[in-house]
Amino acid sequence: MKEMLENIQKQAIDDIESSLNLKELDIVKISYLGKKGKLTSILKDMKNLTKEERPLIGKFANIVRDCIENKIKKYSEDFFKKEMIIKLEKEKIDISIPAKRQKIGKRHPLSIVLREIEEIFFGMGFSVETGPDIEQSYYNFDALNIGENHPSRDPRDTFYIDSKTVLRSQTSPVQIRVMENNSPPLKIISPGKVFRADSADATHSPVFHQIEGLVIDKGISMSDLKGTLETFIKTLFGEDTKTRFRPHHFPFTEPSAEIDISCFSCNGTGCSLCKNEGYIEILGAGMVHNKVLSRCNIDPNIYSGFAFGMGLERIVMKKFKINDIRLFFENDSRFINNF
Repeated sequence: MKEMLENIQKQAIDDIESSLNLKELDIVKISYLGKKGKLTSILKDMKNLTKEERPLIGKFANIVRDCIENKIKKYSEDFFKKEMIIKLEKEKIDISIPAKRQKIGKRHPLSIVLREIEEIFFGMGFSVETGPDIEQSYYNFDALNIGENHPSRDPRDTFYIDSKTVLRSQTSPVQIRVMENNSPPLKIISPGKVFRADSADATHSPVFHQIEGLVIDKGISMSDLKGTLETFIKTLFGEDTKTRFRPHHFPFTEPSAEIDISCFSCNGTGCSLCKNEGYIEILGAGMVHNKVLSRCNIDPNIYSGFAFGMGLERIVMKKFKINDIRLFFENDSRFINNF
């Protein structure tokens, strides 16, 4: 049996020295020292030895095992070092190479101007309220005193989900929800996306943004509306900007007006931008209709108020002299980086 142990030791050392990597070395280890390994199998036959032979063979078997284990350990450490060197070589980073330049985004012009507008109204004591983009027809039309035959109810103008649900065509429903759930005094603006069935061109988009305002309190008059809007316009466009109020009709306000500002290109003298009128329309406004107040359980004999609404894109286009509304929605960094 001693001769068999010597042969196993020699074969094991040859196999260890022939291994090319840790994986092959593990196979050698299992084939000799595993539960069914060659050395383990021989040691199981020691029961057949005499009492005199067992201690001698047992001692020699331990020497063989130690020799194989030490050899495997040495080669294992060598292989690990080599593989680590190779891995580090592959993963090394040359810190002298310039890093890839990270592109930093910029705030969208709509966001820039919206933030500026909100700050102006914050300074006048307004708060911001929001509402759902998908709205009930009641809030989008009925509560705003918009009759069943009004053109805005036509499917060619408004996106209908079903007969009672639409994509809101204005942010006015937010005003109704605020009046229903809060008691006067109220002083809010409601910015947000709105949707209309328009074909996209330089001045129209099926999705755009509105900013509407509402003030309800005792003794509110048209002069309060004019003063608020003139303060807003002069703060946003400059102290030299002139305003013009023209009579108009909106179902939810009475009296109503459209507000123009002096053309920032020609300062009111007339040019191609303002179509030689000297003024550019910017928003609509008026005193909240008594029917709208009554529907919201606000007594029109005690309270009055005004409302206004403006298109954010139109203001930004005027402020930054942009001639195509589609540029706002194309996500072209060359356009965004101008602001």
